[in-house]
Order: sequence, then C-alpha cells, then structure tokens
Amino acid sequence: MTIAESIKNKLEHALQPSLLEVIDESHHHVGHVGSRAEGESHFRVKISSEKLKSLTKVKQHQNIYKILAEDMDNNNPKAIHALAIEVL
Repeated sequence: MTIAESIKNKLEHALQPSLLEVIDESHHHVGHVGSRAEGESHFRVKISSEKLKSLTKVKQHQNIYKILAEDMDNNNPKAIHALAIEVL
C-alpha cells in the first residue's frame, strides 16, 4: 500500500468524508529537506466531512494530524514530511 492510499484509508475510516482527494506533491519538492527519491513525502489533502464542519480550522487540522500521527512520526523512515490541508 502506498502512503497516499494509507492516508486515504485512514481519513475515510475516521471522517467518512463526502469529498476526499489525496494529492502527492513530492515532485514539487525534489532536492528539498525531507524529500525522498521515491517520492511520497509531500501531500495535499482536500476534504469535506460533516465531522469537521463545526470545528475551528485549528481543530480541523489537529484532528487530521491525530488521525495521521503514525504516518507523520519522524521516527518512521517513510514519514510524511509535509501535509497541506484544505477543508472544504
């Protein structure tokens, strides 16, 4: 399973979104800190979920970070280096 698939599965399970896009933007960051040759280090998530609707932007992002904590752990060699979040 790719990191993008893992992100998608975890967010779908936890938030049952009506819209979810997980976009690998790693190719824009080649040569930057945290970039890996195989990619899958920089992502953008576009999501719409009733479970996020009533939360502040900070709480929305904290909720998503908590769901993806394992994938963002710096001790994980395949960790997500950067995550842009757009809650729609």
